[in-house]
Amino acid sequence: MAQSLYLASLDPGSGKSAVAVGVMDLLTRRAGSVAVFRPIVRDEHARPAPDPRGLHTDARPQGDPVIAVLRERYRLSSPYEASVGVTYSDVRADADAALTQIVERYHALADAHDVVLVVGSDYSDVGASVEFTYNTRIAVNLAAPMLLVITGYRKTPADIAAALRFGVAQAEADHATVLGTIVNRVDAADAELVKAAHPGTGVIVEDPMIEAPTVGELIDAADATLISGDPEVFTRTVGDVVVAAMTLPNLLTRLADDKAVILPGDRSEVLLGLLAAHQAEGTPSLSAVFLTGGIRPEPQILDIVAGLDSRLPIALVQHDTFDMANLVGDVSGSLASGGQRKITRALEGFAAGVDGDDLLDRLALAKPTVVTPIMFEHAMIGRAKSLDKHIVLPEGTEPRILKAAEILMRRDVARLTLLGEESEIRSQAAQLGVDLGGTAVLNPGDHEIRERFAKEYAQLRAHKGVTADQAYDTVADVSYFGTMMVHTGMADGMVSGAVHTTAHTIRPSFEIIKTKPEVAVVSSVFFMCLEDRVLVYGDCAVNPNPDAEQLADIALSSADTATEFGVEPRVAMLSYSTGTSGHGEAVDKVRAATEIVRSRRPDLPVEGPIQYDAAADAGVAGTKLPESQVAGKATVFIVPDLNTGNNLYKAVQRSAGAIAVGPVLQGLRKPVNDLSRGATVPDIVNTVALTAIQASQTA
Repeated sequence: MAQSLYLASLDPGSGKSAVAVGVMDLLTRRAGSVAVFRPIVRDEHARPAPDPRGLHTDARPQGDPVIAVLRERYRLSSPYEASVGVTYSDVRADADAALTQIVERYHALADAHDVVLVVGSDYSDVGASVEFTYNTRIAVNLAAPMLLVITGYRKTPADIAAALRFGVAQAEADHATVLGTIVNRVDAADAELVKAAHPGTGVIVEDPMIEAPTVGELIDAADATLISGDPEVFTRTVGDVVVAAMTLPNLLTRLADDKAVILPGDRSEVLLGLLAAHQAEGTPSLSAVFLTGGIRPEPQILDIVAGLDSRLPIALVQHDTFDMANLVGDVSGSLASGGQRKITRALEGFAAGVDGDDLLDRLALAKPTVVTPIMFEHAMIGRAKSLDKHIVLPEGTEPRILKAAEILMRRDVARLTLLGEESEIRSQAAQLGVDLGGTAVLNPGDHEIRERFAKEYAQLRAHKGVTADQAYDTVADVSYFGTMMVHTGMADGMVSGAVHTTAHTIRPSFEIIKTKPEVAVVSSVFFMCLEDRVLVYGDCAVNPNPDAEQLADIALSSADTATEFGVEPRVAMLSYSTGTSGHGEAVDKVRAATEIVRSRRPDLPVEGPIQYDAAADAGVAGTKLPESQVAGKATVFIVPDLNTGNNLYKAVQRSAGAIAVGPVLQGLRKPVNDLSRGATVPDIVNTVALTAIQASQTA
């Protein structure tokens, strides 16, 4: 039977959803298969709901928002419907029958998983005292220890102490087991006092951004029509609202970052002034403009707006100004609407306020026998954080890079430098609502550094006839500049490729950084994160048709990379033939490469030539190579050529639902890694983390 933890709040507005993300983050570090279960949901959340307008703003979660966030963030495998118990209507109709159904549906889910996080109800339908009692009753019947969340919002330390006493006493009176308590949304000025008064209780400081509505939520609430701007900015939070009932000069003094402006639709001159101010360097970056009264600006005004090419959302609403201002005041933000940014802030607050290791120790999870993709990523991020490495990101104006930089900075994964014109990068970040914090920005056109890099590069490439003037031009390119930063020790590693080609990203490293002394060829691997294990595939991205010596070199580098990241290397040299059954140029190459590997590393388990099924499936291996140390249990798969490798990893990625982390370049003296041009923000975060780990191996 799965272990479980019941997360329950004592009252409304506790921020339980944010705490649930933090708890799930802990559970997925130690448990192989994790699920979320909500015993009671709103009637409309019984099933995931389609978006009736087809406009995805991230303000409209598909079904219950807690389930939606956790399933997407942690790639939970169970279907949405399996995570739902009953609705409030079911409880009102027959509380006892509803409880029976909750228990049955919980066990159906728990039987297929190692751990289940049960997230209690939301106090949206009945009185707080009655609802808390019903939650404790559910927890007792599920045999789930409870983690109680108390809101500290607008409460004094004395109020918090009384709430904690009441919550624990009430739960224990109902025969529930209380594993621990967390006070969420505590005023920063009272946090230390509350911690001192309640040792062992988690204390999370109030973060207004988590509770703030997003642009998308306001657009949905007002049933607005977007007439200009970028929907990518819909996840930006709205810190405050100002009604533009004054002249432009007076209005400008009242603007601030993240403010939304409510503006009568016939004030076109003010609209243009706001857009100009929004895009000007050194002025506040607005979150949105709402034009009221259903009055669309004149066509010539809209032409000017389009010409400014601003990301700032401008939305048309039918409400008048007064009604729109009242409506905005009634909209509360949800965690589900804020994308990665809100989740990152929630995790940051949870980590700062809750002793996660102590909580997991009290829960006493069984040691996992598998490695899931989430566990692999957690271990990688945690290790990178401990290393304090400095990574350069040459594509400083790319929105995905900027969003990843904020997450990396907030999670302390690595120190970062973005390359590009600082004013352009800061402006782009402001328009996206991204806080770069202490992230450094460096312009490759900087004369002093560029001059120094040019001299160094000219010396390195003198044998190729590169002149000082040519070098000066070359190092201004962001890929060359970033690579020179790594070469000279200004940075520990580089990650690029979100908008540049692979060749543009890695060619400078071949010229400048070069290979390790014992390595003949630069190659790559993908970490293929399957449901229960992590495999290593190489080379799937760099070498089109390696010869036997190069193939052996790739195998040895891949085995070392696997070891660096906690994968025990058992190397399968793939071919269309297994053992001695086949002959021909292609299979003979693999056979020769296998012998080279064995001669260079007698301690390394390696088998080849071997077919994929014999390498991966114990049943097939028992028939074809029963005495092999590798067959049926290989962890490192070496393909004979790029055509095979690229198709192999993509086929497994798509057909098996594997997460492909990479390509990870190997063999360089210092790490440079290439992103795919379709890389997501989480892909970039992971690649920076693994680059930091590689840097620790080459330091």
